[in-house]
Order: sequence, then C-alpha cells, then structure tokens
Amino acid sequence: MLRSAAARPPSLVQTELNGSISLAAAGSWTAANVHELERFIEEARATCGGHRLAAVGAGGITELDTFGATLLSQLTLVSSTAGPPARIVDLEDRFVDLYAQVHRFSAVPHAPAERHNDLVVRLEALGKATVSAIHDLASLAAMLGQICVAFTRTLLRPSSFRLTSAVHHLDRVAWQAVPIILLITFLIGAIIAQQGIFHFRKFGADEYVVDMVGILVLREIGVLIVAIMVAGRSGSSYTAELGSMKMREEIDALQTMGLDPVEVLILPRVIALIIALPILTFLGSMSALYGGELVCWLYGGMAPDIFIARLKEAISITHFKVGMIKSPFMALVIGAVACAQGLKVKGSSESLGLETTASVVKAIFLVIVLDGVFAIFFASIDM
Repeated sequence: MLRSAAARPPSLVQTELNGSISLAAAGSWTAANVHELERFIEEARATCGGHRLAAVGAGGITELDTFGATLLSQLTLVSSTAGPPARIVDLEDRFVDLYAQVHRFSAVPHAPAERHNDLVVRLEALGKATVSAIHDLASLAAMLGQICVAFTRTLLRPSSFRLTSAVHHLDRVAWQAVPIILLITFLIGAIIAQQGIFHFRKFGADEYVVDMVGILVLREIGVLIVAIMVAGRSGSSYTAELGSMKMREEIDALQTMGLDPVEVLILPRVIALIIALPILTFLGSMSALYGGELVCWLYGGMAPDIFIARLKEAISITHFKVGMIKSPFMALVIGAVACAQGLKVKGSSESLGLETTASVVKAIFLVIVLDGVFAIFFASIDM
C-alpha cells in the first residue's frame, strides 16, 4: 500500500453539470475504510443512472492500496449510458503504476451472460452424454481386446503368467469377501421368504414361497447381488490401485522396462475375479436358501425337511446352471470396467476419486444390463 504523511477519512463528492456528472475522490482509499468506500460506490451507481460520467478526480487521494485502486477502477464503469468509460484524472504519480496494474484486470466489463434456449441446452447435454457413452463403450471394448491378447500370449508362454499375483488377488477377492457375501445374501434370502409368506398366506399358498425363493435365488438374485457387491468392493479396489500406479507413473515405468501393464497388472486381477465370482455366487446362493429356510421355519411354521422336499420339486439343475453360467461373464465385465477406469486416472486425487466412483456405477449398470440380456437369451432357448 502506498501512503502519504497526511491520512484522512475517504470521501467522494459528486458534481452535476450540463447533464453529466463528475466525481472527486479524496482521503484514504484503503481496505481499512471498506464500509465507507463500498457505500460510495453504491451511491455513485444510483446517482449516475441515466447520466454520463465525465471523469473521476483523484487528486485528493492521500492513501491508496489495491482494494482502493479496484474501487476507483469500478467507478469508471458506474455510468449506465452508452459511451467510453470515465477517466481517472489528477492521480498522483506515485499511485499511477498501482492503479494501472489493477485497472488492467478489474476494469474490463464482463460480457453479459448469453441466453440459451432450454431445448437447445438439453439437446446439447444429450449429445454430450451420448458421445461420452460411446467413448466408454469403445474404452471397454479396447480393454477386453487387450485382455484377450494378453491371455493368448500367456497361453502360448505359460511361464510368463504371474501366478503369485493371481493367487494374491484371488485371496483378496474371494476368501476375504466370503463373510460379507454370506451375511448379505442370507439377509436377502430371509427378506424374500418373509415377504413371500406374508403375501402368499392371504391366498393359502404358503408352500409356493419355496418355489419363489429357490428359483429367484438360483437364477437371478444370487448371482446379481454377489456381482453388485463384488463390483463395489473389488472393482473399486482395482480402479484405485491402478489409478494410484498411474498417478505415480509406475505404469509408464513398466512400459519403459519393456513389460506389458495389461499382462503384468490387469490379467492376474481379471482371472482372479473370473475364478472368484462363481465361487462366491455358489456360496451366496446357498446362504440365501438357508436364510429363506430359516424364515420359513421360524416365521411361516414350515419344518426344514418340508422346505427341502418342496425345494427339490421346485428347482432343477437348470436353474443352478443359469446362475453359474452368468457369473464368469459378469466377472469379466467388472474387471474390464474397473481396469479401464483405473487407466484413465490423471495426476490428481480428485481424478482418482471420480474414476473410482465411475467404475462402480458403470460396472453395476453393465452387470444389470448383462443379466437382462442373459434372461432374454435363456428364455429364448427354454432354459
């Protein structure tokens, strides 16, 4: 801040002559007098409406800092009439450089906000979303292709496969996930059975709860719930791990060493996921059936041996195969999406968080879509 020996309160005097207004600023125009200075600016805007501002005299200013220089620059634009901005005159030489630097950035009038048609805006947003979806599908297809190429090279050279890495990820994805999978699927099976008994009892059809629980769990709910949980648990983990490696340039270092990141980092993770998801699906389905049996016994008064006998009549090996066939394909989609999003991470933690969130959302969406596609396919072949 530039000061003079004499410091006095700020002032702003307005003079009107021949339809134009002149302003004379004096005193200490610094941040210490913020309230008075802002009031001056508001009064000047109200007074100059409909008049032309000729000039702003600054010869009486004794102290000036960047805040005061910014307000002086704003004073030149308070006139609402068309024409060039007002000029600052009689400013002491010691304040000229400071004002010029501030005026260069603060006195540029903002362009009025461009008005858009709502329909055009919505169509533009739809177009951008469509292009983004196409890019995501292309990225997923590219990742699936790279995984297939890496898997083919591994088949030709089995010694290149990272078995230790695959076993490590299998332990994390499968073994460590068993408790939460069993708990959630048990609760899901119990809830389905309870709701079925509550509603079917009105029609005297309690025994059909067993049919509903058995078919739903083995064909749809068992594999779908497990896949969604794996997408949220393991898919997000894959994205975060690869994204952190990308941020620390470890993936670039692998490429510099002549190693393929897909073969070293991604293939063991995807294979572990493809092995783990059928196992978790089987365990989850059994847990859900047990939850349904327990509720039918305690809530519906159906003995366990009756439940099991009815379950044998209601389901067949086909229902079990339908659920198990879906699981490796869902695992492949989850792994490909998670790894593709991890490789998109830029050099910031914000990017890592966004891509991890996008990985979970996209994986769950594609798992549900894939489940619908399989449902249509199996219905078409009477399976």
